[in-house]
Amino acid sequence: MSTLFYSLDVSALSCPDENFSLNVAEEVPVSLLFNGIFPYGTMMMTPADLEDFAHGYCITEQIVGSVADIRSVNIVAAEDGLTLDIFIRGRALTRLMRRNVRMQTGHSSCGICGSETVPEYDAVAAAPLGEGPSLSVTAIRNALHELRKWQTLNAATRMVHAAAWANNNGNIHMIREDVGRHNALDKLIGVRASHPDVFHEGFCLLTSRYSFEMALKTVRAGIAVVVAISAPTYRAFRTAEKMNQTLIAIARQDEQTLFCGGRRLTGLYPTS
Repeated sequence: MSTLFYSLDVSALSCPDENFSLNVAEEVPVSLLFNGIFPYGTMMMTPADLEDFAHGYCITEQIVGSVADIRSVNIVAAEDGLTLDIFIRGRALTRLMRRNVRMQTGHSSCGICGSETVPEYDAVAAAPLGEGPSLSVTAIRNALHELRKWQTLNAATRMVHAAAWANNNGNIHMIREDVGRHNALDKLIGVRASHPDVFHEGFCLLTSRYSFEMALKTVRAGIAVVVAISAPTYRAFRTAEKMNQTLIAIARQDEQTLFCGGRRLTGLYPTS
């Protein structure tokens, strides 16, 4: 397993002669290769849960229709970083090779870097989300209360994002962390897609802002309820609204803001 963080000796400007240890997260270039022949660009990310990332990325980028189209994921050490050699079934590979390829590096802060086109609201290429079961405000607040305990890499470094999955009772079942917020989300989507019986009902928590590419990923993954610690962009909000997604953002333990999709929520109003 690759090292996820390093401990450095640093000093405060106010006390330059007094060193202390500070953990910083690693990020490595991870090149994507399909079927050993078709390169698809490079992403900067935390070198953990890479098979989950491969599954989630292929789904949210619509390279495959489901994880059943992915035959295997091989992680290979490269000169500077890692290569994910992802073997997909023939029809998926044929479709991929006809597409425009991202040949730029995707930095840890970006999600659609290198794309030649950006989808419009009407071009999400996914059906609007179904209503699904209702979710209580109490469950959302319970998950927010528990979230920090699950962020083990962030506890060590104080610098990585997380995407978590909670059930309808607000119990967190899974978390993925990464220096890139979109990478963390792809990793979560990947593990969720690989275990649909375990992570079917529930909602997604994000420790980041909710930007347009994050909205695209969650909608394409069929996630009906998203809770984000920071605010959404207007384009992300419009996407969530159009695709019948429940979006709760600027979410803290003591207060949360509903942007759209409140019909899925119970307990919004106090009972008399």
